[in-house]
Amino acid sequence: MKVSHPAPPVLPHPAEARSAFAAFLTQPFFIFGLPVTLQQLIFAGAVLVCVSPLGSPPLALLLGLLVALVVGNPFLSLSRKVTSKLLQWSVIGLGFGMNAQAAVQAGREGVLFTVASIGTTLVLGYFLGRWLKLNPKTSHLIASGTAICGGSAIAAVGPVLKADESQMSVALGAVFILNSIALFVFPALGHELHLSQNQFGLWCALAIHDTSSVVGAASHYGDQALQIATTVKLARALWIIPVALGTAFLFKTPGAKLKLPYFILGFIGAMLLNTYVPALQPLAPVAVKLAKIGLTLTLFLIGAGLSAQVLRSVGVRPFVQAVLLWVVISVASLYAILHTVS
Repeated sequence: MKVSHPAPPVLPHPAEARSAFAAFLTQPFFIFGLPVTLQQLIFAGAVLVCVSPLGSPPLALLLGLLVALVVGNPFLSLSRKVTSKLLQWSVIGLGFGMNAQAAVQAGREGVLFTVASIGTTLVLGYFLGRWLKLNPKTSHLIASGTAICGGSAIAAVGPVLKADESQMSVALGAVFILNSIALFVFPALGHELHLSQNQFGLWCALAIHDTSSVVGAASHYGDQALQIATTVKLARALWIIPVALGTAFLFKTPGAKLKLPYFILGFIGAMLLNTYVPALQPLAPVAVKLAKIGLTLTLFLIGAGLSAQVLRSVGVRPFVQAVLLWVVISVASLYAILHTVS
C-alpha cells in the first residue's frame, strides 16, 4: 500500500514577507478621526522616549537605528530637513551654559592639536585615496569630514568640489557609520583609560567627526567634558572656510559656492550673553536643558535617517579609507593628549 505524505507547507519568499510586513505597518486606521499608521505610532513613541527623562544620546541613536532598519522612517524627507536646523539651535542653546573666559582657555589649549590633526588627516587622506584607487573627490570628501566636522564639512566642501550625489552619499554614509560607533565606544574607552574631563572633552572634539556625536559622547561623560568638547569642536568647524577655499584652488573649480557655519556665531553670542548679562543667567539652565533634549532628538533623527541603501552605497574601499583615517587620528590625538594634558 502506497503511503502518501502531506505536501510541505509553502513558505513565503523573504521579499514577499517583507512586503507584507511593510503593508501592515503602513495600513492606515483612525484615532479620534485622524488617519494614522502603526509605523507613525512607533516613530512617535520612540520620539517620546527620547525627550523623556529616560532619553540619552546613545539610546536616542540606537532607537533611531532600530526604527530605520526595522519599521522604516515614515517622515524621512521631513526628518532630513529638520535635523540640521535642530542641531544648530541645540548647539546655540548649549552656549548659555558656558563661560566665555573658560571657552577661550579651552580653545587656546586645543588650537595646536586642531591644526596638527587637520593637516595630518588631509595629507594622509590624499595618499590613502591614491593607494586605494578611490575617486579623488570621494577621497577628499571623506578626508575633509574626518579632519573637521563630519557631515557639516562634507556638505560645505561638496559644492566647492562640484561633487555629485553618489560621491556625497558615500562620504556621508562612511562618516555616519563611524559617528554611530564613536558615540558608544568613546565614553567606554574614556572610563577604561581613566581620562579626566578635560582630556576626554578634547579627545572627543579631535577624534569624533560630527558635532552631534561629539556633544552626545561628551555630555554622557560629564558637564566639564561637554563644555570643552563643544568649544573646541566649534572652533575646529571654522576651519571649513580655509579648507573649502583650499579645495577650490587645488581642484580648480571656478565659481565654487562656499557654505559657512553661521550657527557658530549664535553659539558665541549665547555664551557672551551668559557671561556678561547677569539678568539672563536664571534662564540659562532652562535653555541648556532644552538644548540637550534637542540634541538627543537630533541623534534619534540621524539614526532614523539610516537605511540599507546608505550602507550599501559606501562600498569597501571608501569605508577602509574612512576607518584608517579615523583610527590614526584617534590613536595619535589620544597619545598626544595623555602626554600633554592633565
